Amino acid sequence: MVTADTFFNLPAFRHASVFSAGEPVWSGLKNLKSYMDSYDYSAALPPLLTSGIPLAEPVVIHEGMQIPAHTCRVEQGDTNKGGLIISRNGTHLAGATLLMAGAILIGSRITIGCGSLVEGGATIKAPSIIGDNTEVRQGAYLRGYCLIGNRCVAGHATEIKHSIFFDDAKAGHFAYLGDSILGANTNLGAGTKCANLKFIPGTIKIILESGIVDTGMRKFGAILGDSAQTGCNSVTNPGTIIGKRGMLMPNTTAPSGYHKYGSIIR
Repeated sequence: MVTADTFFNLPAFRHASVFSAGEPVWSGLKNLKSYMDSYDYSAALPPLLTSGIPLAEPVVIHEGMQIPAHTCRVEQGDTNKGGLIISRNGTHLAGATLLMAGAILIGSRITIGCGSLVEGGATIKAPSIIGDNTEVRQGAYLRGYCLIGNRCVAGHATEIKHSIFFDDAKAGHFAYLGDSILGANTNLGAGTKCANLKFIPGTIKIILESGIVDTGMRKFGAILGDSAQTGCNSVTNPGTIIGKRGMLMPNTTAPSGYHKYGSIIR
């Protein structure tokens, strides 16, 4: 059985309960909507920021307060390493998050953790949960039901819908992720596309060593275990599962099915 604990270090992930114990790893995708619909959004962003109107000026969020960024000193280092440093009147605002002018946030159920950065031109739709020290870059499009961990990157011109990022997962440039899961420390090369819908109608079936398993899902992209990576301009067919430390080489299309630990797909 390809359960979540064979792909991910679940105890290290704050949202591990999205997976069902003893069930196939794709249970996380089946459970994602109910998990996010029942999530506590009491720490969501202020309503004025989530109206869908592009932000007219950069805004700092600190301890639930909305602060005009022009009243602060902002040093933009490596966000993933805590390099976003914001101070006001000489006082360091530990854990402050920066939303840049031109960012668009739509819907009340959006939370963004401490020390994170949302660049101008990014669009985030509710519900979305974004962790600490995470970077949502210019042109990123989070289409809802996006569960993003700590120290992640949703990169330039990257589209994400109904997907899970474990901590330190990065999709830095021109990627598409639909109904997919990126394990901890995964990295997608520029232009990686995780296709999630077959041409032929019907649910997606996975070829495992034990035989063919029907996932019961019409849409199912890719699942990458911890420390897996893809090369530039690679594609995964619907229902691709890559084990820990697997590699999908550049300009390569991965066949659907299970690719075991350390696989190199050429």
